[in-house]
Amino acid sequence: MSTTQYTEDNIRSLEWQEHIRLRPGMYIGKLGDGSSADDGIYILIKETIDNSIDEFVMGAGKVIDISVKEGSVSIRDYGRGIPLGKVVDVVSKMNTGAKYDSKAFKKSVGLNGVGTKAVNALSSTFTVKAIRDGKSKQATFERGILVDDQSVIDNSSRKGTLVQFIPDADIFHNYQYQMEYVERMVWNYVYLNPGLTIMLNGEKFYSENGLKDLLSNNLSGEVMHDIIHLKGYDIEMALTHAERSQSEQYYSFVNGQHTTQGGTHQSAFREALVATIRNHYNKQFDVSDIRSSVIAAISIKVMEPVFESQTKTKLGSNDMGPEGPSVRKFILDFMRRELDNYLHRNSNVADALLKKILRAERERKDLSGIQKLARDRAKKSNLHNKKLRDCKIHYSDAKGDRRLETTLFITEGDSASGSITQSRDVQTQAVFSLKGKPLNCHGLTKKVVYENEEFNLLQAALQIEDGLEDLRYNNVVIATDADVDGMHIRLLLITFFLQFFPELVREGHLYILQTPLFRVRNKKTTHYCYSSEEKQAAINDLKNNPEITRFKGLGEISPGEFKLFIGQNIRLEPVMMGKEQIDELLSYYMGKNTPERQSFIIDNLVVEKDIDDA
Repeated sequence: MSTTQYTEDNIRSLEWQEHIRLRPGMYIGKLGDGSSADDGIYILIKETIDNSIDEFVMGAGKVIDISVKEGSVSIRDYGRGIPLGKVVDVVSKMNTGAKYDSKAFKKSVGLNGVGTKAVNALSSTFTVKAIRDGKSKQATFERGILVDDQSVIDNSSRKGTLVQFIPDADIFHNYQYQMEYVERMVWNYVYLNPGLTIMLNGEKFYSENGLKDLLSNNLSGEVMHDIIHLKGYDIEMALTHAERSQSEQYYSFVNGQHTTQGGTHQSAFREALVATIRNHYNKQFDVSDIRSSVIAAISIKVMEPVFESQTKTKLGSNDMGPEGPSVRKFILDFMRRELDNYLHRNSNVADALLKKILRAERERKDLSGIQKLARDRAKKSNLHNKKLRDCKIHYSDAKGDRRLETTLFITEGDSASGSITQSRDVQTQAVFSLKGKPLNCHGLTKKVVYENEEFNLLQAALQIEDGLEDLRYNNVVIATDADVDGMHIRLLLITFFLQFFPELVREGHLYILQTPLFRVRNKKTTHYCYSSEEKQAAINDLKNNPEITRFKGLGEISPGEFKLFIGQNIRLEPVMMGKEQIDELLSYYMGKNTPERQSFIIDNLVVEKDIDDA
């Protein structure tokens, strides 16, 4: 039996940029193509902006100019500017930066000196320019390798730092920035830093009231009481309750970082809310009745925070600082004091809150019998049904990069679900098969979720009955045929989620699977085309009478081909919520027919023949 030689030649040392490019997930989470808010191209922007935000927090620079156009990003702040002698080092030497000195950056987001280096290494071109003391220094890199190190020159421009980069297309395949995600990121920055102005592609983003503005601008329906807005040293919170939704909705932040997966501070807030309410009304209300329909935002500042990943989406710190109280005690004390005082001073809000809790209690008791039967039915069904072909890794209990890849495909029909099932990655991709068209649930109560077998089993598969805390899949993907029936099923499913689980959409978990409309091929080459334009380009490329196939159903695509479309090069179209009221939106598109909707359909009608002939 031969053995592999193990000598000095087997030992290899990687340059810093090589390691980042070899293992990008360690530094920016998943890569993606820009269809998801946590894709790497947005992390590159965030890591760069974080440095400019730290300058603002330290009292240097009240404006940040950002440009995102055609894949190129430019970020210019007017802070102190990187010390000119260290411009190259801070973007190309690991573990180099000012944030190790707590005197300079007391409560910074990035503490490990990695962020900007990752941006540098993962960009096809990266330029950094620092201006201070009437002089400037500029350096340019390509994929992390220094290609132009300019000398210090005189410069009378305003001091600050300019970073420009283009994400490397070899790393981020077919990427495209969704400006809705960039705008949401920028809004969060200004909510958390009142007084800061960010100009994004010439548009001004500014907030005077912090987290109160965040809630006001993100409400998608009526609320039961005025927004409660409380601020203290190193903490700010805003709180209200939705009139119709029963789910919990949280926006949590640490040192300006949006912790989308929560952490110790969000858990402490939820606990503190229950404890304060019970104490204020002197009643042991059920936890679910207190938290039902809550919409809240909390921001804290922690000395040397510890996050559970480089992308800083979940706080792991238990303490506010080396000598400070625990995060739990800090938040609990603040809530018990400030929220209780607020309710005493604002009896109208206190009365509305009490009515909300009592209403949630009645609704819970009315549903309790149905819920128990539905849960039992779901458990029994899961033992022998074939609706859910589950995967091995789940978002709610996994750690590491692959939890972000966890996906549930919702499809209709045996042929389509069969193709996906045979093609999927069994580690991270699950399939839920619908039987026929789901019910139009617009205007119905949550009772229908438990009484309708399809909805009940789908809810159980996702594990979202009590909110997103135990969500089993990061990506919930509607995979239906590209025909009228398929479009109708999409609308019915989107209606279901918006009606009963809007936070799933709001938090960026819902997508539409894009599959090719055409296959254009000859004996040597095959092109899969997602639009008429791509089809024509493929025809022009192949020239010699290529064979053209129009895919009208997912079941027509063989499992071998399907593997190409749900793997590394998967194309997902995010379902995004604007500032429209959900009730008005659903009433317009899914309610009883109206002349306005008929006109909209006629004006926007695209006949399938037009697609085929284009």
